[in-house]
Amino acid sequence: MNHHSREDGTVPRRRRAVALGAALSSCALVAGFAPAASATAERGHAHHRKDYVALGDSYTSGPLIPRQVDANCARSDHNYPSIVAADRDTATFTDVSCGGATTDEMWKAQGTNGPQLDAVQRDTDLVTLQIGGNDIGFSSIISTCAGLSSKDLPGNPCQQYYGSTGVDQLTLRIIETAPKVSRVLRAVHARAPHARVVVVGYPDLLPDDGSGCYPSVPFATKDFPYLRDTGKRLNLMLRTVALLNRAEYVDTYGPTVGHDMCKAPADRWIEPLRPASPAAPAHPNAKGQEAMAGAVLKRLGGNDGHH
Repeated sequence: MNHHSREDGTVPRRRRAVALGAALSSCALVAGFAPAASATAERGHAHHRKDYVALGDSYTSGPLIPRQVDANCARSDHNYPSIVAADRDTATFTDVSCGGATTDEMWKAQGTNGPQLDAVQRDTDLVTLQIGGNDIGFSSIISTCAGLSSKDLPGNPCQQYYGSTGVDQLTLRIIETAPKVSRVLRAVHARAPHARVVVVGYPDLLPDDGSGCYPSVPFATKDFPYLRDTGKRLNLMLRTVALLNRAEYVDTYGPTVGHDMCKAPADRWIEPLRPASPAAPAHPNAKGQEAMAGAVLKRLGGNDGHH
């Protein structure tokens, strides 16, 4: 397939607009527009079973959650796309999510996993996309902040590290990732013009109230709210880019508040750096995948176009 003709041509024109949109600080502005895209999205799709394709990274694939069905991508058959597909009784279901994926892997093979966009076909009806965390360096951020915590446990050494140039580098990475996610969404639309396209945000990893839980999660006290806010900025960018690219957005942060990695094992849906339930460190466990599936299904609503 030609991966470039229709998908890349608008990058220069749109780049500034998307970057500007990603920098928006007003959740109210974005939230005010977000539902409008969905009102007509499901019409015309009402009377047949859907062909569903799931794209994404490890938050989608579900590493270590039983049953693992793809070792290369650490993919579980109990991840949220599998739950959504079963609930919706899809005609076909193709899950190409893969641990470690960035937006680049939409076009590039990742081990035995082909370019994820290759799964999106002209007759695809529904696409979910959860991507961006690895583009901003999710794993390295966690290891960096954990490593710096001992320098100033009551303080915010990680925030100081990423802000040492006078510009917060994580905020900058989020803004720089916006046009990459936008490009993926344009490619999805080009390949599946009639598909309903849903961007799935990331869940709540750390206490929403800004509290911490050292040493279970080894960050300095004031870095907990900093990293919480970074996660919220990433989700705001994804919400904004979805709005600008005729896609819907699913908030998984709100439904997972109170079940972050600092909570007791029975209550948490995100595992800490030393998991007690089968999941990768700092990733959703089976309950977390169920919660994300619930958020996606709520957004999809019935087959009558009413949400």
